[in-house]
Amino acid sequence: MGDSDKQFTDQLGRPIRDLRISVTDRCNFRCVYCMPKHRFGADYQFLRRSELLTYEEIARLARIFVGVGVRKLRLTGGEPLIRRDLERLVGMLAAIPGVEDISLTTNGSRLTPDMARTLAGAGLKRITVSLDALDDRTFMAINDVSFPVRKVLDGIENAAASGLSPVKVNMVVKKGVNDTNVVPMARFFHGSGHILRYIEYMDVGHSNGWRMDDVMTASEIVTAIDREMPIVPADPNYRGEVAQRWRYVDGGGEIGIIASVTQAFCRDCSRARLSARGNLYTCLFATRGQDLRARVRDPELGDEDLAEFVRGIWRTRRDRYSEIRSEATVSLPKVEMSYIGG
Repeated sequence: MGDSDKQFTDQLGRPIRDLRISVTDRCNFRCVYCMPKHRFGADYQFLRRSELLTYEEIARLARIFVGVGVRKLRLTGGEPLIRRDLERLVGMLAAIPGVEDISLTTNGSRLTPDMARTLAGAGLKRITVSLDALDDRTFMAINDVSFPVRKVLDGIENAAASGLSPVKVNMVVKKGVNDTNVVPMARFFHGSGHILRYIEYMDVGHSNGWRMDDVMTASEIVTAIDREMPIVPADPNYRGEVAQRWRYVDGGGEIGIIASVTQAFCRDCSRARLSARGNLYTCLFATRGQDLRARVRDPELGDEDLAEFVRGIWRTRRDRYSEIRSEATVSLPKVEMSYIGG
């Protein structure tokens, strides 16, 4: 799609390489740091089907993004496995020339053996499962729908058995809530072949009542684990990798730390986000998005028109929220994480 896309960068010299696609704003969990019940209760109005991008529209936009430089696609939500026939979309995305990787982030609640096999067969390459505690009391308090840990662990094993391995397991750590699970989680997944990743509790949206005092920092997490199971830094797999890699000295695998609060990685960020409604966001902490749904549904606009619009948005991008975070920026209006995925 022309325009010397190999040199295509934003205002800070960052290329566009990753597209995160939210396929639904709905979720069957009510995690307190993402979709708390006081905000997303029984009367909450989620998007109507007509407001969601269709699979055909998502595939068309993905093809356009690949044309301007994207190489990796990740499906998110809400909870993406709530969207019916998701394997059909996976197959459509896998057929796009130039796509190097298709992954998915899920809470694992619907990751049955059949679902895992179907997704892998359609072309899904990798999967990330969110799990914030190992004991049911803590985990149920976080997901707030009394969903047990065992079913998520079964989902992880179902994914691995279908070839979607190593499975990445994401744990959002909040002081006073699940920080006592940091070491037990490390101990449980040590030697399992899966990769546990700890995520600093972030100020995404306005539903979670974020405070810096609630953040268990990356250095605190590393210290706690290293005290029981020695770890050493490992080289990143690629430029722009969000997780700092650490490997166990005894050969028991590796963990990752995503420290977007205390050790910002904005300078290498190559990610764009497409919401289920069809808005394009250039930062997880964005205050507003650009409407692609209206454009993709406009019969007067061809693929090159859409590509040029995307290029124009990315060329003007200067986002680096985590690097400039302060008391002033924390209170800025931001899109909820449940709308655009993690």
